[in-house]
Amino acid sequence: MDVCNGFDPIVPDAPDSAKLLILGTMPSVESLNQSFYYAHPRNAFWPILSALLGQELLTVEQKIHALKSAGILLWDVLASCERSGSLDSAIKKPLANDFTWIFKHHPHIKTIVFNGKSAETLFRRHVYGKQNLPSDLTLMTLPSTSPANARLTLEDKRLLWQEKLSDLL
Repeated sequence: MDVCNGFDPIVPDAPDSAKLLILGTMPSVESLNQSFYYAHPRNAFWPILSALLGQELLTVEQKIHALKSAGILLWDVLASCERSGSLDSAIKKPLANDFTWIFKHHPHIKTIVFNGKSAETLFRRHVYGKQNLPSDLTLMTLPSTSPANARLTLEDKRLLWQEKLSDLL
């Protein structure tokens, strides 16, 4: 069992510009190895965001700039856990991130988007009702962009993400 520690959030520069929080569970082994979110080449997250934002996102710098410019805060539910491999189902000893801090410094965030059902489940189990969060949050769960979620094609995932997020971006 490996101890996994997540990344710092990617946060828009101006606190007033953050309008959307996208949460995963914990970075995959490949993402941890590359020290950046959604680094597995078959993960659909960056192709989906690229389509939603209408720009090519190839480098880490382009990805960070695009998120910040769009008012998207990107993070994970968990700060750390024990896990063998990358599957969310293998997570043991989860420790949640401090979301009170996020909402204190980014009060305009009203929507949390979960990248998959596991992120929502972990959030509800380890954060919701345990941390001081705004009472008017909208929680939205979208299909996981992970290659482990093979029941949907990349195009299906993109269309579902676009349908739910186009009005928010």
